[in-house]
Amino acid sequence: MQTIGFLGLGKMGAVMAPRFIDAGYPLTVWNRNIEKAEALGKAGATVAETPAAVAESTDIVISMLRDDEAAEQVFLGPSGLLSVDVEGKVFIEMSTLRPPTARALAERCAEKGAGFIDAPVSGTVAPAKDGKLMALVGGSEADLERARPALDVLTRRIVHAGPVGQGAMLKLVLNLPLAVYWQSLAEAVALGAAGGLELATMLDAMADSGAATRVLPLKIPLILEGSDYVAFDIATMEKDATSIVETGAEFGVPMPTIAAALATYAAANAAGMGSDDAVSIVRHLTETLEAERKR
Repeated sequence: MQTIGFLGLGKMGAVMAPRFIDAGYPLTVWNRNIEKAEALGKAGATVAETPAAVAESTDIVISMLRDDEAAEQVFLGPSGLLSVDVEGKVFIEMSTLRPPTARALAERCAEKGAGFIDAPVSGTVAPAKDGKLMALVGGSEADLERARPALDVLTRRIVHAGPVGQGAMLKLVLNLPLAVYWQSLAEAVALGAAGGLELATMLDAMADSGAATRVLPLKIPLILEGSDYVAFDIATMEKDATSIVETGAEFGVPMPTIAAALATYAAANAAGMGSDDAVSIVRHLTETLEAERKR
């Protein structure tokens, strides 16, 4: 049986990593905040002090990190994954990275004789806990086949998008309409509120119309009442929207709608809402406009 390393125990990683324990895999974990790793240690995982220690002791190394900078540090830092002998190992980078970052990390892994796939996921905390994510994979067929048993523990479906970097590209493509949808919903309810409509009335009608996505009915209580539960936070949405705009510029593709959405997420993040669920911008825009009108 493959031994599994898992780095990054944030909202997603904290519910993904335990699935390997439940499936009977030997698991070694690392996290910057050691307390999160120790909780898994009590459940049967080995807790490593450095990323290098994870790479030395496991066959398949999975990382689910905050952003490109965090991934580069974990892979390339002084005690990073590639600071030790990793020949023959396979790295599964599941963070949402920019395609050039994924390709650069793959090149460094290849120099050390290791395989690499980028495999960001579609899905948030609840499907992650249930092993129902969709992995968007970039990499060779050979590396994917070696990684498949581990990915099967975490996912309901694996989409092989092409060579390294194409998984990251597909994730940006999927996130673009999601980011724009919540922005458009925020604009719609701001318009309705300005015209005297109640938020609950608007959301109820939207949920029963062509304006609804599958997730909207589930998000209405959060929009109306707020919640401590966060599936996908505003700061992460801003990060991903920034990557989308930058990638569009790289390929010469105009990105006016996501650029507008980015401005809204950036403003909400600057207002201290970065850790709130992304759907919070629906109320944020209305409340901001109401406050401006009262001045």
